[in-house]
Amino acid sequence: MELTKEDMVKLFTTMLTIRRFEEKVSELFLGGKIPGFIHLGIGQEAVAAGCCFPLKKEDYIANTHRGHGQCIAKGADIKILMAEIFGKATGYCKGKGGSMHLASLDLGILGANGIVAGGIPIAVGAAFSAKYRKSDQVVACFFGDGATGEGAFYESLNLASILKLPIIFVCENNHWAEFSPQSTHMDIEKVAQKALAFGNIKGETIDGNDVITVHNAMVKAIERARRGEGPTLLECNTTRYRGHYEGDPQKYRPKDDLESAKSNDAIERFKTFLLEKNIVTSKNIEDIEGEIKPKIDEAVKFAEESPLPLPEETLKDVYS
Repeated sequence: MELTKEDMVKLFTTMLTIRRFEEKVSELFLGGKIPGFIHLGIGQEAVAAGCCFPLKKEDYIANTHRGHGQCIAKGADIKILMAEIFGKATGYCKGKGGSMHLASLDLGILGANGIVAGGIPIAVGAAFSAKYRKSDQVVACFFGDGATGEGAFYESLNLASILKLPIIFVCENNHWAEFSPQSTHMDIEKVAQKALAFGNIKGETIDGNDVITVHNAMVKAIERARRGEGPTLLECNTTRYRGHYEGDPQKYRPKDDLESAKSNDAIERFKTFLLEKNIVTSKNIEDIEGEIKPKIDEAVKFAEESPLPLPEETLKDVYS
């Protein structure tokens, strides 16, 4: 699946939409307009955009509590997404999921998950279903480096390997598990090395801030999964600018670590590439920015004006 110039512009637009959406969510949250907790993926946009772009609409994703980006990249309407984050009845989960439990079965979004590694077994179940039904669907399962220390991770990879399930395990390795650097909770250099424990899983580590690299690696993993050759553990090394949760002062994080992360910004890197290759002009970039802002403003307006869920609907749509 060779990327055309139009594809690259779409990828850039998706990445920038994710960034501007989350910046607005941060602003609204700090202004007291959004309930609950917010976990932002600012800095990690290339992973979401690059991994979701080659997926079909009927393919599935399962993501984490830091999952706005994957939802947008999979095709979520930012108006409905914003309404859900606001806890409004017009949201994807009727205001009952919020930021950490976003889902849309129509888009193949199985749901974000507030439990670390909680989405991995769900994704494996969906992959088993796809194989059993011979539907040719694949599943992209997103999680962080911290989730790879959970038992659910190992159990899920073991089953996926044994059954050669059509799933891509995407580790968004921002090198911080909540407040702990990777060096304190993992004694290997690469998460992808963990694939060696399973016979049918291919492990690969890539630059997660290079959206073209992410896309190309994902295309190969998807093709491998559709051929019935088994799962891939795709480790995308990326950067997290914000804290574990919005409002986290990140006092545990060395100042030079954050400065180094921002110097490797995925969006700036891709923008520079597009300009140097004459795929876009500076005017094109301005136009893209100009198109995104009113859409986000409209999403905020829609969310603010939408009704809250009715109290009598508290137990509706609850299955466990």
